[in-house]
This record gives sequence, C-alpha cells and structure tokens, in this order.
Amino acid sequence: MQTRDTPGPRPGQIRDTTRSPQRRRGRPCPTVDGVWSQRSVVDYSMQRRATLHALWRGGATTTDVCDADPYLLRAAKFHGESTQRQCPVCRRTSLTELRYVYGDELGPYQGRIKSARELEAMAHEHGEFRVYVVEVCQECSWNHLISSFVLGDGMPRTPVRRRRGD
Repeated sequence: MQTRDTPGPRPGQIRDTTRSPQRRRGRPCPTVDGVWSQRSVVDYSMQRRATLHALWRGGATTTDVCDADPYLLRAAKFHGESTQRQCPVCRRTSLTELRYVYGDELGPYQGRIKSARELEAMAHEHGEFRVYVVEVCQECSWNHLISSFVLGDGMPRTPVRRRRGD
C-alpha cells in the first residue's frame, strides 16, 4: 500500500465541497446547511476581515463601517434571524442575519427576505435564484455581506408574474 504526501482525495475519489473551511474550524457556516441544490458559494469573510482590520488600525472610523440603512435595521428587527455571533464592533449584542433572494424567475417577488426554511422550499419551486446573506448589528448599525450562493433545481421556468388587482 502506497502512502501519499499530499492531502486531499485519492485518485478517483471526489472531494466533499459542500463543507466550508469555516465549518471545519468549528465556526458557523454563513450559508444554508442541508439544502441540496446549493452551489456557486462566495464567502466574503476576507473582505469583512479587511474592513475590521482597517477599523482597528485607524484606517477607517466607526461611522464608516457602522452605516446600516434604517430600512436594513428595521428589516433585521422584524424579519432577521438571530445568531450566536457577537458584533465585532460593539461586542455588546449578537448579530442578526438576513437572506435576500434575487432571480429572473422570481419576477416582482425578488429582493425579499426569506428564512432558511423558506429557502429550502423555494429550491424545489424555482430553477435558479441567488441568495445574499447579510449580517446586521441592531445596536451599533454594523452590517456586512457575508456570503452569497445559488439555489434551485436547475430546471428553467417562466418568471412569476403578479396578477392584476394584487
């Protein structure tokens, strides 16, 4: 039996790409776990880290990074899902996550906030749509895009149209 010096799968094996490096380090994953159609994941943690580094080193001020729109704060208050992560700026409260959905198939319903449970159901109903996950601190107005990914079953459908009278 030969041993390999390089990490990773052996020839002919498939690497598990559904688990993020954050999950392996014990941190919560910013995507939706358990959704079978999740793909094209973009993690913005390096950009977040650079923003926080600039704040701590004096390259940015608190007013530069804590600039959440009042509508975003209101959405976080009424539609957000609370997390166990503390705010990296004020360190007083836990962060709230919002998941915005966009896609041509959603028609006039794109740009809405959906919960993780709703996203799982939408993955079966639509061919492809993109989800943007934003973290918000309701105390100090910190906000940052933490990830985006594509969901859907891959079967193209006609866009949803709003009925007259709605």
